[in-house]
Amino acid sequence: MDTSIRRWREKEEPEDGSEEREEGQDSPIPSGDDIHLYANQIHPGGTDSDVHGCVLLNTSRRYVKLMNFEEEVRAHRDLDGFLERASILLHEDEASLDDVLKTMLRHVSQDPHTAEPACNFEEIMSSLFTDAGSQEVNDRSQSFLFYDNVHLLSETLQCVTATATGVQYQQSWLCILCNVKSLQRRHVCISRLERPQNWGENCAEVRYVILILSPLKMKSTKTAMELGRTFATMFSDISFRQKLLETKTQQEFKEALVIQRYHLTSAKHKPVSTEEEGTDPHSHKPLKSADRMFSLSLLCADICCRDFFRVGRGIYEDLCRRLPLYASDFTDGIVGSNKALGKYMTTAIFLYIAVLLPAIAFGSLNDETTRGEIDVQKTIIGQSIGGIIYSLCAGSPLVVPLTTAPIAIFIGVIRGICDDYDLDFAAFYACIGLWNSLFLILGGVFNLSLLVKLFKRSIEEVIALFISIAFVVDAVKGTVKIFLKYYHPPTLANGSMAELQRSMNGGVIEGVNITGAGLVTLPESFILCTRARPLLCLLLMLGTLWLGYTLYEFKRSPFLHYKIREILSDCALPISVLIFSFIGSYVFNDIGLPVFDFDDERKLFRVAPFEKLSGASVLSAMGLGFLLALLIFIDQNIVVSLTNAPENRLIKGTAYHWDLTLSGIVNILMSVLGLPWMHAAFPHSTLHVRQLAFVEERVEGGHLYETIVSVKETRVTSLAANILIGVSVFLLPVPLQWIPKPVLYGLFLYIALTSIDGNQMCDRMALLLKEQTSYPPTHYIRKVPQRKIHYFTFLQMVQLLFLCAFGMYPLPYMKMIFPLLMIILIPIRNCLLPRIIEARYLDIMDAQHM
Repeated sequence: MDTSIRRWREKEEPEDGSEEREEGQDSPIPSGDDIHLYANQIHPGGTDSDVHGCVLLNTSRRYVKLMNFEEEVRAHRDLDGFLERASILLHEDEASLDDVLKTMLRHVSQDPHTAEPACNFEEIMSSLFTDAGSQEVNDRSQSFLFYDNVHLLSETLQCVTATATGVQYQQSWLCILCNVKSLQRRHVCISRLERPQNWGENCAEVRYVILILSPLKMKSTKTAMELGRTFATMFSDISFRQKLLETKTQQEFKEALVIQRYHLTSAKHKPVSTEEEGTDPHSHKPLKSADRMFSLSLLCADICCRDFFRVGRGIYEDLCRRLPLYASDFTDGIVGSNKALGKYMTTAIFLYIAVLLPAIAFGSLNDETTRGEIDVQKTIIGQSIGGIIYSLCAGSPLVVPLTTAPIAIFIGVIRGICDDYDLDFAAFYACIGLWNSLFLILGGVFNLSLLVKLFKRSIEEVIALFISIAFVVDAVKGTVKIFLKYYHPPTLANGSMAELQRSMNGGVIEGVNITGAGLVTLPESFILCTRARPLLCLLLMLGTLWLGYTLYEFKRSPFLHYKIREILSDCALPISVLIFSFIGSYVFNDIGLPVFDFDDERKLFRVAPFEKLSGASVLSAMGLGFLLALLIFIDQNIVVSLTNAPENRLIKGTAYHWDLTLSGIVNILMSVLGLPWMHAAFPHSTLHVRQLAFVEERVEGGHLYETIVSVKETRVTSLAANILIGVSVFLLPVPLQWIPKPVLYGLFLYIALTSIDGNQMCDRMALLLKEQTSYPPTHYIRKVPQRKIHYFTFLQMVQLLFLCAFGMYPLPYMKMIFPLLMIILIPIRNCLLPRIIEARYLDIMDAQHM
């Protein structure tokens, strides 16, 4: 019997030991398993098995991926660290596994380079086996002691191959893993036995033993399992093991390891296909260039001649891709067995609130900057008309069109130009919009959306994070204005002093009381403000954010049924807005809160009087229309790209060129009728996808992830939400004016906070504040050196500060050239960054990880 498998002995030998011998013979070493030992509840006077000291073994098996030496940088660092402080035993002649491991531990403890003053290697020896768990049972048991322990390896790695008859083990080597709390660093010791040893089932001819020791708390890429993956991958090659048998010295053994690493790293690449790229920018094929060091202009010129002049080809392919699935966009989730009516209803309500309230906020901003030319009512009607058209005709129905803050700022700048040069606002606005639509339609016809391939994931995330920050800034600005206006001692409103004097002279002082101290208490109508108003506004904004985000995260809590949790999470925003609107407008109705203005006497539709424009005005409008088209082009394509990201698992295809053309067509109608322009909006589009997604939670390396399993790709939710927005015109001014502005600002904060979920840039920024042991085992953590990750994150933060500095600069005309600043990010990523960080690392960090 092998010494590493011991029988359970009793204090007195039983008369009939046949049952016991049969149990012992059927208990092989479970190689490659995680084994834990638990004790039965044992009571005096129990069964025979209780008296004999039975225990329970929990065995778990899981597949571990082979280490990718070509991509995972940790593999090379693990091997380099081993070669510097190599612990190699070449002529081990011990026969038992216990003696071999004791010799290896003794060798590690005597190595001056691997001193562990606080470590007891005898304790490590016991922790390699299940005896440690059995000893705990002995210590806690009040009935009896196990006089000998079940002696099995606790954690091992072995290579297996699936065959027709079952699983076949590689039995010539064994990798043993152990996590030890008292260790200060990792240790690897490799022992080559003098002759093959039989240590039980699946270990019948062991020639190599690899011992991996690691501290208990380590970075996810430095654990004992990760280090074991490195050496187990190398030893899984039978030809490599044969070469190791031929080595005579430790130096030859090391050289064989280096040669094996070279073979594993130099994997053969498949030849790059020379087929045409097609016109789908979402194909994720790199733009072709002969050399990475070529300039960006050559990169664009290479694709220009082949694709940009295939007039209308992109729109044609988009329609061919999407039209066959058009009917399913209305029937999926409604007809058939896999219905999702509840999710559709909650998503439509969410989208209604998430789109209507920003429309009110930006409409109020437009009302102030244009002095009533574009107000809340026009913004809501324009949103409904454009949204319905987009829902019915778009190739990406999950994309949500919306008038955005940059558009509202652009409109304010146009109003200023009209005032400076005495131009008719309606005519000049419509002329700029028509030029903008022409450029967008030409961009769709000439396949300019192919340039989206130049917008790497890192650029998209920088722009997306900038938009989220812009929402936060808008909310903070609105709140600061309220505090500046109201947060000071009570003062008289305009005209109150004159009215008070007239009342005093006339001898009629209604509501004015004179106290015993001679102080005058004025009527509430005379008071302009009190500090209760701004404080209530702050509480309403933060309360809307807190309740909305709490309900949004409620799906991860253990309370209530999971379907109820999902409904509450999907309806988090509507519930939060309704509750805090009720609190602000009803509970505290004696405190006047700021709301948007509404004038029902204004004409709703008015066709632009183009005859009031001169030729010079038309030409100047062309330049502004081009800048506007550039802004919409970038935002439209980036939002569509983020919406159709691979991790969202959309299956019906994209339609970049048709969607860009449709955006131009919609804006023609908006321009002529004097309604605000619109385009695909972030983060509403990605939040729309998330609302329609079915997700599941997965655990990887001790970290919990939410993974999208499938998404209902439907037009119904967006169509229903925009119809409801159109009906909301009849709710003006009441009850929509019951929604205070602070609640709108809370909505902005909620949208900004939920939009950063899944933003890889934010995840990497968080790494700067985390200890290494809490790093998640993501693809870039495994494949990119940590210093390179932090360099890349820092450079992204510099680009973000660059956008924020110019995009939020108070000078209005600076915002008009903001689209050109976003274009600058392309050469920075494709030309400058590869000179700072290796291109292969940049590609890994920009890769989509599903």
